[in-house]
Order: sequence, then structure tokens, then C-alpha cells
Amino acid sequence: MKRWLDRTLGAIVMYTLVLASLVIVAIAAIVLAFVDLVSPDPFALLASLPTAVAFSYGASWVGARIVRQRPHLESSLITGLLVFFIMAPSMQLTGLLAIALASTVAGASKFVIAFRGRHIFNPAALGAYVFIFAPLGFPTWWVGTPLLQPVIAVAAFLILYRTQRLDLGLVFVVFAASIRIAFTLNDGGSLTDALSFTFASSPLVFFAGFMLSEPLTLPPRRWQRLSLAVIVALLFAIPFQIGPLYSDPLLALLAGNLIAFFFTQRRTIRMSLVEKAELAPGTWELTFAPHRSLSFRAGQYIELSIPHAAADFRGVRRYFTISSPPDAGGMVAVTFTTPEKPSSFKAALLALPRGAQVNATGIWGDFVLPRNTAEPLLLVAGGIGVTPFVSQLAHTHREAEGRDIVLVYATSRSEPLPFSQPLSATDTRVIVFGPHSVATLPQGWELGGEGRMDGNALSELVPDIANRRVYLSGPPALVNDLKATLRANGARRIHTDYFSGY
Repeated sequence: MKRWLDRTLGAIVMYTLVLASLVIVAIAAIVLAFVDLVSPDPFALLASLPTAVAFSYGASWVGARIVRQRPHLESSLITGLLVFFIMAPSMQLTGLLAIALASTVAGASKFVIAFRGRHIFNPAALGAYVFIFAPLGFPTWWVGTPLLQPVIAVAAFLILYRTQRLDLGLVFVVFAASIRIAFTLNDGGSLTDALSFTFASSPLVFFAGFMLSEPLTLPPRRWQRLSLAVIVALLFAIPFQIGPLYSDPLLALLAGNLIAFFFTQRRTIRMSLVEKAELAPGTWELTFAPHRSLSFRAGQYIELSIPHAAADFRGVRRYFTISSPPDAGGMVAVTFTTPEKPSSFKAALLALPRGAQVNATGIWGDFVLPRNTAEPLLLVAGGIGVTPFVSQLAHTHREAEGRDIVLVYATSRSEPLPFSQPLSATDTRVIVFGPHSVATLPQGWELGGEGRMDGNALSELVPDIANRRVYLSGPPALVNDLKATLRANGARRIHTDYFSGY
């Protein structure tokens, strides 16, 4: 099941998954409204939906033109749908005007309330929160209705699983739900009432899956994200009033966005392409020069935005692990493979001329080596999953950290292995499993086997696996297989990095 889920979701870009999930929830809501199983009037929903989406897209289009960027279609549609689920549906002119203005504020906020090209707040939350103080309309979170919760729960799970944010969602839900249940019980309600109100008649799950999880308003590191989840849960669940401000899900999220902003790259990352090289057949490395100094840790990833004509369903943004070390003369390199028929994104990326400007939305990731340099490590790469290790090993070598590291390189390709030269320069012990012979490997490298990685052979070559912290990187299906093999051979502390969507 997990393998199927990884393979299926890995083929879907995050923005497409979120957009499709919201569309499905919207369709379910309208169908249920027509059979009188949810409270909003079905015709109010039919009037409110296109209003929210159209004005969100229009504001995003105008804002993008003003700052000379291409509008991001999926993002603007997602924002409009979120406003639709938050604001009170209406067929009245004033109610539709409120929805239109909320969507306009949301779309415009990406460009107006931004710092050096990077928006600070969740656009839909900001657009809807304005109307807590306006007389036209108001946020009701009507999406928090019992019969929609199964659809919302499945969609939220898929989104959090795809983005590897299940821990974020669970921490938020556990803390917020516990507080709300405790308050209900303290006020004399029964446990059944408390559970029903918390999980069936509130926007708790929708909030966790669709609002809190927005990548651009989250901190880059796991401990920061989980801390933020607790803070937002407290603001979400505990009643309070400070002057004109009072407890509200939108305020809780906006406060969390502001906190997260101080942990992130607080500007759009602008870079110029300086070099493009084919390291092996179908494996390319692109090197960029950031316009400003850039801070990251070896093993983290970056999201590139490449607007292009006739974009396919995968969209115009994609995540790439940074394959260059943090101290690579200020340069940032990404490495990826291309199939015979590449996506429109990769085709556009490879077509970039030298000097072309590329924007990145941010840097994230926890797939970094431990700060304790005395801890022995086993790095296991499946195919292109070697890229974070290239960055990490180059960095540890330059810093002369003296780590005890073994790199296992598993591949199914018979071509020369990418990064052979820079990996050899680090003096790291490298074991290769794949269709190679000892004669074709760089000097000093070992051949563990000419087929798939064999656990018995690995145990003989690395007998102290149980004492090593393991880092495993590659395509989801391969990672799942290798993780099982490693556990069967004594590994206990395993960190994984999935290359989804490639």
C-alpha cells in the first residue's frame, strides 16, 4: 500500500494535488447541498464558487503583471477555492461582493504584503480575515460540516503525506483537539458532544491539511514547524480577547505565518544560470549564481519556478535537492535526470540559455547530517538520490570534519556514475551495487554486487550497520525496498529523503 501510495502521489506535483483535492471537496459540497445534507444553499454555493475563483485569479494576474512576473495559475485557483470554503456563501449582492473583495485581497496580498518578492501571510486567510471587521460578509468556515469530513480527511491525509508533513498535521490536530475537548468537558458537555464538535463540526482537519501546510509560509526545519504547529494550535483552540482581537482560526494562522517568516529565506531567491553540464546520459547538472548571498545546509532542497508556455499538468514549479556544498563559491547547483519524453518543466529548464534569470521560492529540508561529527554514518543512495550526499560529503571534506562515513551507491544503470570525480576527491569509502565491474569503478571504490543491493553482502562489507546512523535517499519505491533491507540487517536509525515527482 505504501509503495503504491508513494508511486502514485510521487507522479503528482503538490499544487496539482491540492487543487484537485479542493475541487473534489467543492463538488461533494455542492452535491450534498442539492440533496439538503449540508446547510449552505446549493445555488449560493454555485454563485460563490466562480466569484471567489475569478477574483482571486484576476487579482493575481494583475499583481503579477505589475511586478513583471507570470501569474501562477494553480496558486491563484487554490487561493480562490480556499476563500470559497471560508466565507459565507451567498446569492445576495453584498455577500458576493464580500467574497469578491476577500479573493481580491487574497490574490493581491501575494504582491502587496510581501517582502522582497516573498509573501508573508497565507493569502486566503488574510483575505478572509479582513471581513471580520467589515460589514459586507464574514468568514463562517462552513466547510466544517459532518458529511464533508470524510472527504476532507482523506484529502488532508494525501496532501500531508505527499509533502511529508504528517507530523505537522498530527501535532496540530492533537494539541488543538485536546484543548477544545477539555474546554467542552469543563463547560459540562459530554465526551460525545466534545468529539462531535471538535472533529465533525469544526474546520480543524481542513485547517491542518489545506491551510497550515502551505509550504511558503512554513519554516524550513522540522523542529521549527512542529513548534509552530503547537503555537498555532494554542491560538486556534484557546478562547481569548485582546482589544479588538479575539480567538479565531484565521488569526491563529496569520500569527503563525508571521512567526514562520523570521525562520525562512525572507525574499524571493533570484539566480542566474552560469553552467549546464550532462554528467551522464540523461543526467544534468545546472549551476546558478544567486544575486544575493544564500544560506543553506548541505542536504536541503530548493523550489525553482520556471514559467513557460504550454505547461503540462505538473505545473511550473519543482523541488530539487541542492547538489553543491554550501561553501561552493556562492554557487547553487541542482542535478536531475530526464526521461525520453521530459515534462514541460524540465524541457523549459534545459532550454534556458546561460545568463537566464530563475526565481526560487525558498529552501527547506531536514535531511542534514548530525552536528555530532563523531557519530558513524552510512549513506545509501538509490540512483539520482546521491545528490544530497554529494553536497554533504564535499562540505565535510572541505571542513575537515573527520567523519566516519560509508557511502553505498545503488544503481540500475550501466553508464558511468555521475559525481564519480567529486566523490573520489572526498576520500570517502564508496560501495557500489549495480551492473558494473570493478575495472569500471573509480580507483578505491568497492563493488558490493552486480545486481540489486544484497543485505548479506552489505552486512559483510559494513558489519557495524547497527551502530551507524543511516541516511537513505532515492525514488520512493527504491527507498522503501532499501529501508526494509537495511532494517533486516540491523539498521535502526534511518533518515529518508524521497525524490517524488521526478
